[in-house]
Amino acid sequence: MKGRLIVFSAPSGSGKSTIVNWLMEEHPELKLYFSISCTSRPPRGTEQNGVEYFFLTPEEFKAKIAGDEFLEYEEVYNDRFYGTLKAQVERQQEAGQNVVFDVDVKGGINIKKYYGDEVLSLFIQPPSVEELRRRLTGRGTDTAEAIEERLAKAEYELTFASQFDRIIVNDDLDTAKQEALKIVSEFVSLHSNDD
Repeated sequence: MKGRLIVFSAPSGSGKSTIVNWLMEEHPELKLYFSISCTSRPPRGTEQNGVEYFFLTPEEFKAKIAGDEFLEYEEVYNDRFYGTLKAQVERQQEAGQNVVFDVDVKGGINIKKYYGDEVLSLFIQPPSVEELRRRLTGRGTDTAEAIEERLAKAEYELTFASQFDRIIVNDDLDTAKQEALKIVSEFVSLHSNDD
């Protein structure tokens, strides 16, 4: 049985990765597996090639763009690319994996356009931009300048929320996790009955 496709998008700091990781770790019955994206940024911390991302040089990334190998890609900052390879998604689907895309907002919209009703797209929304600033500052991983860049980008990304199938406002993490679990469970089981 072919796997299902689930997109999670959100402005940076909305809690998207926390929710996705919780679903994957605590709910193995959902058979969720990450779509392993490509990026031209260097690995952070303990990240490994082929696990969190496929790490490419900007030149390698541009060659794959030229070859139309990406389902979606985005140049987030100058020479800082992120993208999803079509072939990787197909391999995972054929293996029966429900493929989770943890992508930026434009990437999520592009995947939805490409796959239509085959994909469930979820937008994780912070309660406010002020709360987002507090979370990003609290992480301690970005410079003040980088945080300002992320906040400006977040305000822009919030304008696209209505283009997603469902919006989950993460003002309380446990509530947001339960809401995501309910929505994803219904989508996965609804579609497993189609086959």
